[in-house]
Amino acid sequence: MNKIISAAIMTAMLALTSSAALADAKNPKIGFSIDDLRVERWTRDRDFFIAAAEKQGAKVFVQSADASEQRQISQIENLISRGVDVLVIVPFNATVLNNTIKEAKKAGIKVLSYDRLILGADIDAYISFDNEKVGEMQAEGVVKLQPKGNYYLLGGAPTDNNAKMLREGQMKVLKPYIDKGDIKVVGQQWVKDWSATEALSIVENALTANNNKIDAIVASNDGTAGGAIQALAAQKLAGKVPVSGQDADLAAVKRVIAGTQAMTVYKPLKTIAAEAARLAVQLARNEKPAYNSSYDNGLKKVSTVLLKPTPLTKANVNILVDDGFYTKAQLGN
Repeated sequence: MNKIISAAIMTAMLALTSSAALADAKNPKIGFSIDDLRVERWTRDRDFFIAAAEKQGAKVFVQSADASEQRQISQIENLISRGVDVLVIVPFNATVLNNTIKEAKKAGIKVLSYDRLILGADIDAYISFDNEKVGEMQAEGVVKLQPKGNYYLLGGAPTDNNAKMLREGQMKVLKPYIDKGDIKVVGQQWVKDWSATEALSIVENALTANNNKIDAIVASNDGTAGGAIQALAAQKLAGKVPVSGQDADLAAVKRVIAGTQAMTVYKPLKTIAAEAARLAVQLARNEKPAYNSSYDNGLKKVSTVLLKPTPLTKANVNILVDDGFYTKAQLGN
């Protein structure tokens, strides 16, 4: 008799557990840990991501680390303790999350690295635009306008693996010109936290050191491009020295239209956010996502979804309006 009762209890418990698991899979909980929501780009990613995830029945909890690795670690720990099914992380520092991710994996939580690759950790997947390709586009955009002369390379944050991928892409394009002696790199520096203020002072110093003889600046994003252009403007060189960028920030697109920034790289944020939301939900439901690449993060080969960026100049700036990224009024044209 007892055996029959206990068997019945076991069956009931199993049914409850599996229905709870199914409920979770139907309405997964996603923790979204973002490097810094004070940056325009990330607020847009967040909004697009939440909209796409909620459409699939997911609930999203967002945390902003405000460019602090310690804060990001404790926020991720907080999301783990809330019992999320998947963690989606835009890392501030790509190299310090190993132990935190170990905790997540112990709790059975899947981890998706968003836009920037987390290094040395057991993550499940990575989604990004092809950053090496972005770097190539940046260098090509500048070389097209200035195939000879003194170049300055303004890198991204040294803590961000993307900055290194961008540099690899930039050098792929620049190296043949450097080898020929057409281009001379007169200086290069990484920019802490992708800070426009720091980029401004780096370029001010570079102009002083080179008696203003800098013919082109390969800047790795629109924020650093903005700092560089401010320094050039003070020397009446804005618009004469081509400067690259990426992200299609509104201020940068306006500079491209005005002719003070040569180009930017457009990465449709709605695309990466929607794809990441789909990927996160698939991971939560133990489905098999379709990957098109893989990256070695120092610990393992990480299954990757790579998306295609678009170089943006004055000539094709209207793509942004067609895509609903900005309105005509915002661009002022």
